[in-house]
Amino acid sequence: MSREHRTLNVPESVAGERIDSALTRVLGLSRTSIVKLLDDGDIRSNNKPLGKSDRVVAGQVIDVLMPEEINADPIPLTPLEGLSIVYNDDEIVVVDKPVGCAAHPAPGWTGATVIGALIAAGYTISTSGPAERAGIVHRLDAGTSGLMIVAKTDRAYLKLKEMFRDHDVKKIYHALVQGHMDPAEGTIDAPIDRHPTQDHRFAVVADGKESITHYEVLEYYRSVSMVKVELETGRTHQIRVHFSALGHPLVGDTTYGADPVLGKSLAMRRPWLHALELRFNHPISGEPLVLSAPYPPDLQGSLALLSEAVLP
Repeated sequence: MSREHRTLNVPESVAGERIDSALTRVLGLSRTSIVKLLDDGDIRSNNKPLGKSDRVVAGQVIDVLMPEEINADPIPLTPLEGLSIVYNDDEIVVVDKPVGCAAHPAPGWTGATVIGALIAAGYTISTSGPAERAGIVHRLDAGTSGLMIVAKTDRAYLKLKEMFRDHDVKKIYHALVQGHMDPAEGTIDAPIDRHPTQDHRFAVVADGKESITHYEVLEYYRSVSMVKVELETGRTHQIRVHFSALGHPLVGDTTYGADPVLGKSLAMRRPWLHALELRFNHPISGEPLVLSAPYPPDLQGSLALLSEAVLP
């Protein structure tokens, strides 16, 4: 089977991004597929192969030898225990995502997904966006619980993407972090990109993407702080990376430096992070919406242990 050659001009919307991230968005391929094409020399500019650390420039002409098959695997339609519907109408559905499931299918992920569960339950999902991420306008890590919006129509998808880009959706999280935050209120403004040597992690790096996190301490416990977090930007692992960079990793987040003994004492098997509240105007009707989701049992349980002063 012959492979398609595609030539594209880099749009302003992705200018300055690393080529693997930019082409993931522009071409609708998974990052794994883009990296393989880069490694094989199938992505070129001025007839020279590009590397995954290269950054794109607005108007740059890039030639891509596309893979033979794109999004060939169907989305697994797996019912998802614990998935709650918080809001639903003809245009959007807002779910309370349980921990342990991904937003959408991804290479190497074999568990349940929000999209697969919604389709299995009979919900119509927008076809906009890459096939495996159709309807997804923002994501939560598999290890994060809480609120997620999914678009059911293409017009809602386009409007929501615009709203997230323009920071018109207020996203509030609660997180339990190690140590006592000082000051008790502040803004973390530190650029984030992939870790320079550990590809599965992200890090604060000088030439990363703008990343802004606002926080306020809600309560101090013996060795930890409960903080309310509001994201101004929405980078992958942003909350986890920012608090780790300050020396206050999320309880249970051993990937970003959390104390495993402390996490075990609070029965935490994942980062203590919950997407608690969303505030936005409905993408079609304009109706103001304020939606919230309670802490799931594992987070409630850890707070109960805190009240018993079991911390090391």
